[in-house]
Amino acid sequence: MKTTDQRFTVKDMMIVGVMGALVFASTAFLKIGPIPTPAGPTMLKTGNILCLLAGLLFGGVRGGLAAGFGSAIYDMCDPVFIKDAPFTLIRFFLMGYLCGKIAHLGGHTGDSRTLNIIGAVVGSVFSFAFHIIKSIIELMLAGSAFSAAVASCSISAITSGINAILAVVISLIVLPVCRSALIHAGFGGQLQPQAK
Repeated sequence: MKTTDQRFTVKDMMIVGVMGALVFASTAFLKIGPIPTPAGPTMLKTGNILCLLAGLLFGGVRGGLAAGFGSAIYDMCDPVFIKDAPFTLIRFFLMGYLCGKIAHLGGHTGDSRTLNIIGAVVGSVFSFAFHIIKSIIELMLAGSAFSAAVASCSISAITSGINAILAVVISLIVLPVCRSALIHAGFGGQLQPQAK
């Protein structure tokens, strides 16, 4: 009977660290914002692309951890977003996790175009919905009526929607190039799903 090693290895930690650093750097340096809105600050950023790419390349757990930690560490370093860091960790972990889990279903390693599209869309839609629902709840807890809270989230919904659409499109365009580069560099084995 074949057994698999179920530990989270040093290589797994390296993947999470490198991809998390890329998520952090792209969020910190390739953005427009923060943009003030009634629902709180928002921004147009490239970090979401790297969050999806981490999941597409390295699967649910590693991709989710990289997306969550990279995004949360950015929030902890920016006084504008620091209060949101715990929610950011959960939101982007689940974004990368859902994307990677779907893209790596059935032993695939981000090599199925259909699963990649579904994974990227599900991850982005979840992230978008999480952000908007959280913003509405925060405004209602602060005393806003539901309709006023929804109206206040309109600018944030627009920027989050743009982030979601660009993340899906660009991550799927860049994915084959990144997979090929990793395979040619001898890291193709790291594209296998992490042990369950």
